[in-house]
Amino acid sequence: MANDTHNGGRGEDGRTDKPSADEAALSARLNSLDDRLSQTRKSRPARTDQSDGGTGNASAKASAMARGFRLSSELIAGVLVGAVIGWGIDRLLSTSPWGLIVFFLLGFVAGVINVMRTAGVGSSGTTDRS
Repeated sequence: MANDTHNGGRGEDGRTDKPSADEAALSARLNSLDDRLSQTRKSRPARTDQSDGGTGNASAKASAMARGFRLSSELIAGVLVGAVIGWGIDRLLSTSPWGLIVFFLLGFVAGVINVMRTAGVGSSGTTDRS
């Protein structure tokens, strides 16, 4: 490397370094690649800003989490209400543990139906035939 800087632009064999056609073509390809990379880098942030709206990704995550909490709370509420009703019937009628078992299962079924309805998985009684 020291020879390249101190020999006046001459190569190791003593000839002067002139850019050949291969080097010129390589340099042109390198410049073209650099231009395309800079265009791609400029277009990526613009594309993500348009699709997300800046804070859209954070709000989408928060919305998904809120929906998940709502669905899980509906399932838990159905099971708990069924269990409480069954326990109450068992205490009033002395039918332990049958009221608790039956209403626990009914609460579970009601919770699953509520979750499916809220999530839009099950049909709401009408069929959409096009």
